[in-house]
Amino acid sequence: MIVEIGHFALALALGVAVVQALVPLWGVARHDRALASVGTAAAITCFLLVALAFAALVASYVRSDFSVENVASNSHSAQPLIYKLTSAWGNHEGSMLLWVLILTLFGALVALSRRSLPARLRAGTLAAQGAVTVAFLAFTLLTSNPFRRLDPAPGEGQDLNPILQDLGLAIHPPLLYVGYVGFSITYAFAVAALIDGRIDAVWARAVRPWTLLAWVFLTLGIAMGSYWAYYELGWGGWWFWDPVENASLMPWLAGTALIHSTVVMEKRDALKVWTILLAILTFSLSLLGTFIVRSGVLTSVHSFASDPARGLFILAILIVFVGGSLALFAWRAPLLRQGGLFAPVSREGALVVNNVFIATSCATVFIGTLYPLVLEMLTGDKISVGPPFFNATFVPLLVPLLLVLPLGQSLAWKRGNLLGAAQRTAAAFGLGILVAVGVLAYMRGGPVLAPLGIGLGVFLVTGAIFDLGERIVARASGLRAVLSRAKGLPRSAWGTAFAHAGVGLSVIGIAAAAWSTEAIGILKPGESLTSGRYTVVLESITPRPGPNFREDVVRFRILSGDRPLKPVEAMKRVYTARAMPTSEAGIRTDGLSQAYVNVGEIESDGGIAVRLYDKPLILLIWIGAIVMAFGGALSLTDRRFRLAAPQRAKPADKKPARAKPVPAAPQPAE
Repeated sequence: MIVEIGHFALALALGVAVVQALVPLWGVARHDRALASVGTAAAITCFLLVALAFAALVASYVRSDFSVENVASNSHSAQPLIYKLTSAWGNHEGSMLLWVLILTLFGALVALSRRSLPARLRAGTLAAQGAVTVAFLAFTLLTSNPFRRLDPAPGEGQDLNPILQDLGLAIHPPLLYVGYVGFSITYAFAVAALIDGRIDAVWARAVRPWTLLAWVFLTLGIAMGSYWAYYELGWGGWWFWDPVENASLMPWLAGTALIHSTVVMEKRDALKVWTILLAILTFSLSLLGTFIVRSGVLTSVHSFASDPARGLFILAILIVFVGGSLALFAWRAPLLRQGGLFAPVSREGALVVNNVFIATSCATVFIGTLYPLVLEMLTGDKISVGPPFFNATFVPLLVPLLLVLPLGQSLAWKRGNLLGAAQRTAAAFGLGILVAVGVLAYMRGGPVLAPLGIGLGVFLVTGAIFDLGERIVARASGLRAVLSRAKGLPRSAWGTAFAHAGVGLSVIGIAAAAWSTEAIGILKPGESLTSGRYTVVLESITPRPGPNFREDVVRFRILSGDRPLKPVEAMKRVYTARAMPTSEAGIRTDGLSQAYVNVGEIESDGGIAVRLYDKPLILLIWIGAIVMAFGGALSLTDRRFRLAAPQRAKPADKKPARAKPVPAAPQPAE
C-alpha cells in the first residue's frame, strides 16, 4: 500500500506542477494578483507530494520490499541499514526521484520567500520552475518509474553495486544534486525576467543568494565525489577528466562566473545581457550533464542508465528548455537598456576579466568532453580526449586568472588605481615567489612547474589574508578599533576572502601531487615495500566475514622514515549476491599528506600484489574545497541577503480595481 501511495502522490504532483507552470503566468499576463499567487500554494503542495513519494520509496528499501522492481534490483536483505537508505538514490530511478525532490524543494523555498522577492518576479519564477518540474516528473513517471511492481516477487534482492556501498555515496549525490538542481532557480529567474522585460539590480540581488547556495553545494558535491573516487576506486587519483566529472565541472565554472557577474550587476546595474545568458547556460550545462550520465552515450562508473529511450526523452527536455530559453533571450535581450558604466581598471573590470577566463575555460572543457561523443555519433570513429588535452588547454587559462585574482580584489569600484593595487599585493606576490624558490631548492629537482604552483597557491592565500588585513587595520588605532572594524566588515567580504584562500589551498594540493610516488610489489608476511617517505611491512592476511560480503584483511605496519605510524588495513572483498570483487584501500593520514595502500588478489604461494603511494599534501585539495564552500556560505549570511528586496511605492488609486494588479519589479536606486 505504501508503494501505491507513493506512486499516486507522484502522479498527483505532476498535475499540480502543470497548474504551477500555467496559472501564475496567466495571472501575470492579466495583472491578476489572485491567479499569480496560485504558484505559491502549488509549489509547496508539489514539494510535499514528491516528498511523500520519496519517503514511500525509502520505506520500501528499509522494509526490503522486493515486490518493487527498483528495490529488488538494487538492495539485499543483508545490507546494513545505511546502505539500504542510500540504495534509494544509488540507481537511475531513485536518483531521478531525488532530483525531482530537490527541484520541488527549491520551488517551495522560492514560494516561501514572499518578503524578499517582488511579486511579479516570484510568480514568473515559480511558473518557469513549474515547467521544468513538469518535464522531469513526466520523465520519471513515463520512463523511470521507481514504483514498478514485480509479480511474482523474488525472495531476495540483487544487492547494490558494491562500489556504491560506501558512506561517500550517502553524501555525494545529494550534495551534487542540490548544486545541479539549484541552478534551475537561477534559470527560472532569468526566464521570468526576460518574459517580464525588467532586469535590473534588484533582480541581481534577488538571484545572487540562490546562485551562491547552488554553488556551495555543487562545490562540496564535486569535492566529495573526487575524494570518494580517490579512496574507493583504488587507483589513487582524485581527478581523471572523465566526461561525467567534466559534466559537473562545467556548471561549476559557469556558476562561478555567474556569481561574479551578479556582483557587477548589483553594484553598477551593468552586464545585464551577459548575466542573463550565464544564468541560462549554467542550468543548461546541468541538463547536459544529466543527458551525458543517463543517455547511455558513454560508459563510466558514474553513469546510471543506458536506455536510449531515456536518452531521447532527456534530449527532448534539453532542446525545449535550452533552445526555448535561448530563443527568448535572443528576442528580449536587445530590448534591455544600457546599465551603469565603469572604467576598465576597476573592480568591475577585473570581474569582467575573471568572467572571460572562466567562460573560455568552460568552453575548453565543453569541447574536449563533447567532441569525441559527436565524432563517434557522426562517423563511428572513437577517439580519446583525456588529461593531456585538458592539462594543455585548461591549465594555461586558469593560471592567468588566478594571478589576476588578488590584484582585482584590491582595486576600487568604478575606477581603480592599478599601481596602488599592485603595491598592495606586492608583499603577497613576493612571498609566493620566495616560497616557490625555496621549494625548488629544497626538492633539488623534480617537476619545474610544481614549485610555481605552490607559490601561486601561497600568493592566493596570502593575498586574501592581506586584503582583509588592510580593510581591518587601515586607519584603525588600537586593538579595540581593529576588532570593531573586523566586526563591522560585511560578511560577504569575509566570505570572498575565505573562498579565494580556499582556491589557493587547493592549488597547493594539486601542485604537490607532482611529487607523488608509486611502488608496486608482490609481498609475503614480513616483507616490505617503499615509496617516497613511506615503507609498509606486510604483517598478516586474515579472512573476515561481513554482512553481505566476505573479505581478506591485509594488515600493514607503516613507517615514515624511521618514525612508526599507526598500522593500516587494506581489504579485498567479494560481495556474495553479485559475486563481484572490490578493493578497499588502506589510507594513513600523516599531517596533510597520506600513505595510500591498495592490494590485489592473493596468489597461490601466499603472496599478494601491493601498490603503495606517497601523496604529499593531498588533503589540501579537499580542505581548499571546504574552505571555498565555507566562504560561499558565509557570504550567504550577509545582511543584504536577509533584507527584503526594495519595493516601488504604490501609487494612490483613484478608483478601486476589480482585480488587484501584481506590482511591477522595482527600478534600481540611483
